[in-house]
Amino acid sequence: MKKIIVNFLSALLPALAFGQANIVPAKSQTAPVIINGATIHTGNNQVINNGYLILAQGKITAMGEGSAPVTTGAEIINAQGKHVYPGFICPLTDLGLVEFEAVKASVDNEETGDLNTHVRSIVAYNTDSKVIPTVRSNGVLMAQITPEGGLISGQSSVVVLDAWNWQDAAYKTDIAMHVNWPVIAQQRFGQTSGPQFLELQKDRIQKSIDVLNELFSQAKGYSELAKPAVINTRFEAMKGLFDGNKKLFIEANKAKDILQAINFSKKYNVKAVITGGAESYLVADALKDNNIPVILRETQTLPDKEDDDVYLPYKLPGLLQKAGVTYGLTGIGFWRQRNLPFEAGNAVPYGLTKEQALSMITLNNAKILGIDKTTGSLEVGKDATLFISKGDALDMLTLNVEEAFIQGRKINLDNLHKQLYKRYADKYGVKAE
Repeated sequence: MKKIIVNFLSALLPALAFGQANIVPAKSQTAPVIINGATIHTGNNQVINNGYLILAQGKITAMGEGSAPVTTGAEIINAQGKHVYPGFICPLTDLGLVEFEAVKASVDNEETGDLNTHVRSIVAYNTDSKVIPTVRSNGVLMAQITPEGGLISGQSSVVVLDAWNWQDAAYKTDIAMHVNWPVIAQQRFGQTSGPQFLELQKDRIQKSIDVLNELFSQAKGYSELAKPAVINTRFEAMKGLFDGNKKLFIEANKAKDILQAINFSKKYNVKAVITGGAESYLVADALKDNNIPVILRETQTLPDKEDDDVYLPYKLPGLLQKAGVTYGLTGIGFWRQRNLPFEAGNAVPYGLTKEQALSMITLNNAKILGIDKTTGSLEVGKDATLFISKGDALDMLTLNVEEAFIQGRKINLDNLHKQLYKRYADKYGVKAE
């Protein structure tokens, strides 16, 4: 059966390659664009009713309430009754690194080995992925392309989701190093059970932590050398951690693991971000006191423990908001990132306002990724990366992205799903909307 599936998908790949040949990256903005009459959600907890935006040379040059000033040669978009949002930003994704999970040749999200500090995910990013247009059709216009696996997975970069190649896509490269904090593995069939199993796991965890300590101690010493006698590529990649130019993203979910990760980052004086953070609300004070943000995983899931509140994943953003911890949100995998706005919307009835939920996937994510000076919210001087929706973008029933811009470029919102819908709507005489 597996062979049949692989053969089928292999045969399907050429067909898909031609399925979106008409979807090409947008050209640079040449003329100003005026968006009039919209409800503008700025991403920083402000809403402008009946507002306008002026986009020129890839930037937001003016915005406010009422009618826009006359601008010669501008394209005017009537957005009366519609909503304008900053482009959603998806961190921690292997979008563009995976195409078909069942086809090994199309999966490039993980390297062999445990200590891959030198690995750069950006060079493997596939701008021709057929998944990307389906994600940006729901307003996700930027992403942090992140490697996976091992003790240290490698380095991530931020990209815009409309480009010819990875060089064009790169927005900010090699912004973070990714560590998977060692945890007790799930018991598998045939393994020793009980106390003996736990002792073996604890020993394995301690050995992994010792490896991390040795690596970071050596890398820190290397970073302090004015001119190393021998160039070490793994240590060179880690220099940014010690001079503050690169963050350390640590995947940790249990409270005790999060505390260990915090102490580890303090020991080496690096800027840390906790990812996952399922029990981050239990150690919120430590996170706030050490100014360590959290990127939460999906809300549309069950809690880790059977005796936890079943609504805990929905409540978690609100708990961190109340505790004063900086937090962002991501989804799972690659194609499911198109559900990012709905994941954020699920938190609204459980402690967040709609604008706070919006900030979670726009400005908050931008701050954590270190790109908030140029993107993440709708403000004069920032990039014109935004979209117009017919309805509420955090609601699955009303999100309808009609126009989208990345740095002022009006992007093509077509995708393979839409093309197949139109094709079979025509075949069966159904009116395609």
